[in-house]
Order: sequence, then C-alpha cells, then structure tokens
Amino acid sequence: MVPGLVLLLIAAASAGAQPRRQPVEVVVAPDHADWTYRTGEQARFRISVLRYGNLLPDSEIRFEIGPEKMKPEKTGVRLLESGELVLEGVSMPEPGFLRCRVFTTVDGEEYTGYATAAFQPLDIQPTTGLPDDFSSFWERAKAKAARVPLDAHRTLLPGRGTATVDVYHVRIQNFAEGTRLYGILSRPRRPGRYPALLRVPGAGARPYAGETALAEKGVITLEIGIHGVPVDMERSVYSDMMAACLRGYWYYNLDDRDHYYYKRVYLGCVRAVDYLFSLPEFDGENLAVTGGSQGGALSIVTAGLDSRVKWLAPFYPALCDLTGYLHDRAGGWPHMFSPANASFNDKKDKIATSRYYDVANFARFVRQPGFYSWGFNDTVCPPTSMYAAYNVIRAPKQLFPVPDTGHWAYPEQRKRANDWLLKKLLGDPSSSNGGGGR
Repeated sequence: MVPGLVLLLIAAASAGAQPRRQPVEVVVAPDHADWTYRTGEQARFRISVLRYGNLLPDSEIRFEIGPEKMKPEKTGVRLLESGELVLEGVSMPEPGFLRCRVFTTVDGEEYTGYATAAFQPLDIQPTTGLPDDFSSFWERAKAKAARVPLDAHRTLLPGRGTATVDVYHVRIQNFAEGTRLYGILSRPRRPGRYPALLRVPGAGARPYAGETALAEKGVITLEIGIHGVPVDMERSVYSDMMAACLRGYWYYNLDDRDHYYYKRVYLGCVRAVDYLFSLPEFDGENLAVTGGSQGGALSIVTAGLDSRVKWLAPFYPALCDLTGYLHDRAGGWPHMFSPANASFNDKKDKIATSRYYDVANFARFVRQPGFYSWGFNDTVCPPTSMYAAYNVIRAPKQLFPVPDTGHWAYPEQRKRANDWLLKKLLGDPSSSNGGGGR
C-alpha cells in the first residue's frame, strides 16, 4: 500500500538535503517578503524562468494554484516574453496555505517550481478531536511500561569516540519485557555531571553515528532508533527492512489503539528518558529533546508525555492533524486519510485510533519552552498541519519559519536551534570546557 515515491521522500527527508540545482530553474515567489497574508487579501506570484542564471525569454509556463495538497482551483498557461511575469492576485477566505506550482519544458525536459503563500497561519486550528480519555490512556500505558525493568546494557564503540568523548551502542528494555530500544550514547570522558540531549529519529530505518560534537561541549547525547533492532548494522540491512518487514510501518494496526505501531515508539521515547535519568553522569535535571520530521513529531510527543523534559526543538514535525484531509485540507504525514489512501484507511476505527497518536493532541499538553522551525514549501509535512499543532501549544515558544524551505533546513536553521539548545542546557555555551554541566 506504500508507493515507492513515499520511500524516496523518506530517504530524502532523512538526509535533510536541499534540492539539487538544475540548468533551468523555475523561480516562484509571493509578492510579500514574508510570504504571509491576511485572509481575503490578494496574493500575487512572481514567476521567472532562468537558464544558467539568466532570464529565458519566450518561456511558456503552465500553472496550478490551490490550497496545498488539494485539487488546484485555478490553472492556466502563460507566455513569458521577457522570461518573467506576475500572476494575477488570488486569495483564501480561511486561514491556510495556498500553493502555486509552475511547469515549463525546455529542450524536451520538464522543470517545475513552486511557492506557498500563508494566510493567517497563526489562526489555523486542528481538525482532530481530543478523546475524553486521552490523558488516562497514556498515563496507564506509561505506568505499565514503568514497571518493566530497564535491563540496560552498553557496548563501547572504540572507533566512534574522540579524545574527550566515549561512544557506546546502547540496548535497553522498552515498554514490555522482551522488547528492545537501541541507540548511540555519546558522553564526555571527564568525570562530572552533565545535561543531556535526546535525539529522536526521522521516518524510516538506518544506522546512527551518535553526536560527538555536542558531547565535546559537555552534553550527553542519546540518539535512538524506534524499531527494536540494533542501530549499528550495515545500511543495506535497514534498506532491506524498509522494503519488507517495515514497509508502511506507520499503518500497522491503525485499527487498534492498543496495538498501533506508534505506541511502542512513543513509549520508547519515554524509556529513553528513563535511561538518561539512570545515568550517574547525568545531572538529573537538564534534559532536552530534538528531531526532524517524524523526529519533530516525537520531540513534541515526548515533551507532552514526560514533564522531565525541560526543552524541545522540533523541525518540520510529522503526524500533525492527521484528519485534515477529512475536512478538505492538508493533513500531516503519513497522509493516511488523503484521497489516495481513503479506500484503505478512511475507516471509523482507524480515524478513532489516530486521535490518540496525533501530535496536535500531544501539543496541547506541552508545558516546556520550545524552539520550532519549518518552511512553507514542505510537501511532506504540510505547513497547515504543523501550524495546527503549534497553535495549540500554550508553553513559551519561539518559531523560526523560513518560507522557501521544503522538507529540509538551511544550516542557519540548524545553528540557531543548536545555539538555543546549548544556551538552555549549558547557560553560556562559549563558557563550556567539557566540565560538569551547570
């Protein structure tokens, strides 16, 4: 049931790569510098076709405009005599995102570009409902998992460390006896008590290297996998798993809230926090969580489930407002209720289960300060869905939107998030010399 395209998107998202350059570029941009409008206001899109950086005259373009992920409401063909033009204004009556996609063919090759205008994004609200027993469901699940011994083991990875950091492959018991959670732990060698950062993964399966750079600054880092298999195997093993036993894991047991795949994942994130708190070198207080895409979702979920987390820094979170498609607007990855998946997933029991796992519902329970970042051009995790979750967070929050990014981030976004995390975890990061935390 999972198209090959979805797997390719996951691979691209995992790599976090920016789009590659091409000899012909179709550049599309709204006429507001911040790409943001009020409902009812007219947005105009500037279109340029460039070849080797210069305008390409007499370019014929085809365009489609409509709410993101929905059927276009306006289409047309234009001739760009000078290589550029401004499309007539379009608007949205309700808060949301309007995407303009532009196509042109040059020497038999089709090229495309797009831009997404925001209309009062801070007024977008979730479509998903909060179950009456949402909190009690997760409290029971956490209490049951807490009774399971951690049974933690770690193995030193000599080739992974540095002069000041040791790196270990970690194995702990997850939410039930016999289930496992694996990760890569990086910790400063110098004796002391340190803050910690939990790194939660994007979708798919892959090996992990650990995070020695932050450990060298005096932060214990734990980078986990979610599938209950070691995270130090050859990459081809994970590719084979994604093509077979893990293919479409985000749909597994979606009709049963007690056995849906993400139950083990969400509880596994709490178990990772348990493990960090068990470490004698952890300072017992200062803990943050970060990740992108599925990892952005897990950052919010972990903070919503566990008050021991003090800060979070999610990038373009998935699994937000999953039922958006049932209300004629974009829903979050994995788009389980999109028209393409309706015959398989659009069932009452699956919709009901989704509400217990929707990040927008966990966002309601986040009480920790957070740093958030994403772009308007994300076609994997639609900004409509991400704002639906962000807007219900009542904790202190800082949003760094970079409109032209898709399902990736500029180095500047990563640096700003890391600086924010280090300031929270260490105080003044420039004063850190690998000593004992705060």
